[in-house]
Amino acid sequence: MIPQEKIAAVTQGLREAFGATDFTDICRITKGLSSDLVFRIVVGGSSYLLRVMTRIDERNDPVRHFTCMKAAAESSLAPRVLHANTEDGILITDFVETVPFPETQALILIPATLRNLHALPPFSKAFNYVTAHNGFIWRFRTANLVAASEIEEVFTRYDQVCAAYPRLNTDMVSCHSDLKPENILFDGQRVWLVDWQAAFLNDRYFDLAVAANFVITSDADERTYLEAYFGQPPDGYECARFFLMRQVTHMFYAAVFLMLGSAGKPVNQDESLPSFRNFHQRIWEEEVNLADQATRIVYGRVHWEQLLQNVRQARFEEALDIVSDRHAGQADLRRLLPAAL
Repeated sequence: MIPQEKIAAVTQGLREAFGATDFTDICRITKGLSSDLVFRIVVGGSSYLLRVMTRIDERNDPVRHFTCMKAAAESSLAPRVLHANTEDGILITDFVETVPFPETQALILIPATLRNLHALPPFSKAFNYVTAHNGFIWRFRTANLVAASEIEEVFTRYDQVCAAYPRLNTDMVSCHSDLKPENILFDGQRVWLVDWQAAFLNDRYFDLAVAANFVITSDADERTYLEAYFGQPPDGYECARFFLMRQVTHMFYAAVFLMLGSAGKPVNQDESLPSFRNFHQRIWEEEVNLADQATRIVYGRVHWEQLLQNVRQARFEEALDIVSDRHAGQADLRRLLPAAL
């Protein structure tokens, strides 16, 4: 199971973590889309998690990954780190025994956890929105994967978001940036965040928007969620920022998954599509495998259709107006999102 070239480093990790060089059981965990190999191992009768990085590059950087996770672990936001070898990409942590996570609890506990995460000292590297936009979003704009009329309508609106959404130093915080259900573990009492490969300094609303896809089902849920994060009822500006960032994440996931799943071929938009809520409910309940190409297309379309609906709402204009008015006249204001090329 463990690649031959990684065995020596894993053996050394076991020795340093446990004073032993072997385990009594090993089982591969196959959830997620990472190239890393992840195992549940048993040492001395207890379970631990072993992560073996098979690709190390700027994006899959074990130094950033392990440093961010250690910082989170020290604040009890991530499992305890027993061994971290940044040269070979070997990580050993406690293993979290999970139980089903009721959405009513998730609606409160997830934003409370994010509040603590975002209060950590700033992570060292910022998420590069320019790279993300150039790599997927602006390429998607010209890829002819969906109806041209929809592309024109949505990107006209998205350009408005790019022009209005600010980059504020106070909102650039330590973020996980990949808050899908398999990275949010619940042990019956508390939330643990795992797989810190995408951790960066990022806009706080990005983390909030990604996790919201799985737990917010109504306007009342949104108020509860944001109040749990801010510690008080959200004001109109905070709600507007949150709403606009949710549209950014819809665009990001639509572009990424349609580009990856379609292999450059137009998507059949006549095929039936589950609702946004239904599909994310199935992901939450671990019924969806996004490694499947056809499922990736469905996921991309689900986000695209939700984005299309949202930019046609009166709330979209209202949110743009609220954020634009707050920062009107600030000539030195920086924008978080790069404009179209």
